[in-house]
Amino acid sequence: MTWVAAVARLRARREPGVLVTVAAVRGHAPRDAGAKLVVGRGETWGSIGGGNVEAVAIDRAREMIAAGERKPELMDFALNDKVTNQHGVQCCGGTVAVLLEPLPVVRAVAVFGVGHVGLELARILARQELDLHLIDSRADVIAPERLEVLSDAVAQVHVHHTPLLPEEVLQELPQGTHVLIMTHDHAEDAALCDAALRTPHLGSIGLIGSTAKWARFRKRLATEGGHDDAVIDRIKTPIGLPDITGKEPATIAVSVAADLLRTFESEGN
Repeated sequence: MTWVAAVARLRARREPGVLVTVAAVRGHAPRDAGAKLVVGRGETWGSIGGGNVEAVAIDRAREMIAAGERKPELMDFALNDKVTNQHGVQCCGGTVAVLLEPLPVVRAVAVFGVGHVGLELARILARQELDLHLIDSRADVIAPERLEVLSDAVAQVHVHHTPLLPEEVLQELPQGTHVLIMTHDHAEDAALCDAALRTPHLGSIGLIGSTAKWARFRKRLATEGGHDDAVIDRIKTPIGLPDITGKEPATIAVSVAADLLRTFESEGN
């Protein structure tokens, strides 16, 4: 398997990894600069030459995975018999610099409701390295021709048509998915809020709307849903930056996206 395919496999599995690259070589070494190795929690793909260099790089890569490290790291190796190595002697005579680049699990965002605001928000979020889930009960708003504006997305976009029960998608979303609820129907929004509070593996939950709407929802979530105040407080509303007050769909979308990115930063880069 190529290293590109291995990275894609880790992403599809939503597993972290480390991309290890021979960054520079002086003198003789088992592999030339550019050789790559992908390290997962329990598997590796490719090779940077075997021996001590590869073994130490794999050990360090797995330490980085376990610690959730996000910053790249450079390791230098001298390949001679005077160096004490952890995994045997390599005496090719050269030196090797190895770059370890973490491949964290990308964040996931689910936008329920791809109307005017939802589509503008999708256009912004599609420029981020995300798994972006777009969910709507209306087939026309998620038709391929309408979503053509996302054709150059950096994000991996997943479209869900849910004509009956949009809340069923919540169980399918990846661990830690950030949920934004902004459908065309307040009853649908209410059902999604209730279902989201019953789905513990989600990340943040945001709801678009006025304070009056939230007052009604909060009462209903408590009396009919049986949720206590601490659970209800998982829902953030209104969403967006409070200093941005414009009501145009694109303006709201920029505000919501900025607020979400701030949430990402608070989780740590």
